[in-house]
Order: sequence, then structure tokens, then C-alpha cells
Amino acid sequence: MRLLKRLTITISIIIITILFNTIYINPVTAVGTPPRVGVLLFDFNSPYISLVKQSLENIEKENPDKVRFSFFDAKDNQAIQNADIGTLIQNNIDLLLVNLVDTNENTVSDIINRVTERNIPLILFNIEVPIKPLDVSKRVFVVATESENGGILQGDILLNLWNTNKNSIDKNNDNKLQYIMLKGKINNESAIKRTTYAISTLNNNGVQTQELASRICNWERDCAKISINSLFLKFGGNIEAIISNNDAMAIGAIEALQEYGYNQGDPTKTIPVVGVDAIPEAIDLINKGFMAGTVTQNPDELANALYSIGLNLVYNRPPLEDTNYKLSGEGIIKLPYYIYTKK
Repeated sequence: MRLLKRLTITISIIIITILFNTIYINPVTAVGTPPRVGVLLFDFNSPYISLVKQSLENIEKENPDKVRFSFFDAKDNQAIQNADIGTLIQNNIDLLLVNLVDTNENTVSDIINRVTERNIPLILFNIEVPIKPLDVSKRVFVVATESENGGILQGDILLNLWNTNKNSIDKNNDNKLQYIMLKGKINNESAIKRTTYAISTLNNNGVQTQELASRICNWERDCAKISINSLFLKFGGNIEAIISNNDAMAIGAIEALQEYGYNQGDPTKTIPVVGVDAIPEAIDLINKGFMAGTVTQNPDELANALYSIGLNLVYNRPPLEDTNYKLSGEGIIKLPYYIYTKK
């Protein structure tokens, strides 16, 4: 009798434990409420990131019974982002979408470990992750930028201009493209790849290049404007192209050039400027002929990927179920870039 009683108690404890763990792991399905998703962005002031945020907000408006997003601004400060992640973990958030401020290996590993200890699904996005984070947990996923492709397409824009309008671009007729490079953050994988592949694309297709100067402007428009203003005084008409790791810096460069009467519509006083992101202001400048072109990873496509894959992780489904995405490595998909030039 005592043995039966003990067995009954043991079975009851096991059942309660299983039920508790089920509720803890996936409270959404238990109570029938939309998943609570914490979206941690490196900087709300980033023009491209603001477009991704807007796209996610639109998804929530269209699917109010399926998802609830809460947005957190790291203000380009990893310490702030770490604190936000800690708070959300303590509150048993259902899903974390993280656009990291700092993408070094230690930061990535630390965040993955903190999140997976609580069995919370995690998607890292808009970054080139330098390690293989998915060995830790099947509930961690990466929606990465294909930054080398972005650089290649920037090179393609300039290559096309060089091949079709070389006489206007090669001002000193030395058969070389003299350029200024505006870089994002130092040691940032995306910035490095965009820089490297833009130039290698030109060189590999027979265009010799010469870097007049490069500046690290941390993706910032004002820094680029100040830098080009100063560099124009030094190099003036010898500048034959400006290559920028993003559109914000490209726009700052154009603002500086316009102060000297350049890039206002006169083909004889236009320096080709290329960027990345296809933000609305850049699109407008391209359509006016003030900017040569940009490349984009569509923010709507990124937001939809985060939404679709994120819900699959929340409900313990295969990450790519009912999507058209293909893996680019274990637990990683890379979204492509597209060229935008004047139509």
C-alpha cells in the first residue's frame, strides 16, 4: 500500500514538473495570447534600422492576434543593450530579436549563453556573425547580411559608370579611378566586407584604383559631411568617386559636395557617390541625378524573415517551415542585396 502511495506521489510530481516546464518553455500556446517579442536595435537613429522597425510595426498592425513587438533602443551602447536583454530574460520574454551593437565573438557568445540558459528563442540579425553560434542551441538563429554582395554590387555600379562614361569620370586621364572611402565602424565585419569587395570588383574587372583617403565615420551623416568638406579642399577635382559603406554617410558626402557646386545636376560637376541601404532620401537623390546609386537589403524582406522564423522558433517548429528561405550554414540565412540606380 505504501509502495503504491509513493509511486502515485512520484508520478504526480513528474506530471506536474512536465506541465510546469511545458508552460515555462512555451507559455504562448498554453494561454492563447500572442507571443511577446523583444526587438533590440543598435540605434533608433540609424535610417535603415528605422525602416526595419517600421516594417515590424506594420506586421504587428496586420497581425494583432499573432504577435506583440516591444522595441528597445541601445543608443549604440552595448551596455544598454545588455541591460535590456537581462530585463527581458527575467520577464520570460517569448522571443528576442537582436541587432547587436558589438558583434565581437565574446559579446555574441555571452548573449547566446544568457538566453539559451532560459530556453528563450533568439534571432540575431543585420550582422555578419564571426562565430558559429548555433552549436549552442537549436533555438538560436541568424538572419545575416551578405555584406560581400553589397560591396560587389557597389563595385558593379561604378564599373558600369566607368565603362559607359569613362571620359567624364577619369578627369586626369590616368586610367585610374581616384576615390575616397567612407567607412562604418572600425573592425565591423559588414564595413570591412563592403569596403574590400567594392574595390576588388573594380580591380578584377580591369579598373585600376587609387585611394586618395579613407575616413571612419561610424555610419554617421554629419561626420561624412565634415570629412568630405575637408577632403575636397585638399583634393578638389581629383576626386573621381566616393564610396560609402551606407547611405547616411553618402548623403553627408553629397551635402558637402553641393556646398562647392558639385552634384547639383550638372554632369560636368558631378562626382559619383554610391551607398548602401536605399533609404528614401538616397532614393530621391538618385532619381534627381545627384547620387550614382545604392544597394539595398529590403527592410520589408528582413522584417518578414524575422517574423516568420521567429514564430516558428516560439512554437518549436522547424525554423524555415512555410518559408522560401534556404540555409547558408547551420542556422543561418543570408538575405541578398539589390542595386538601385536612376531609372
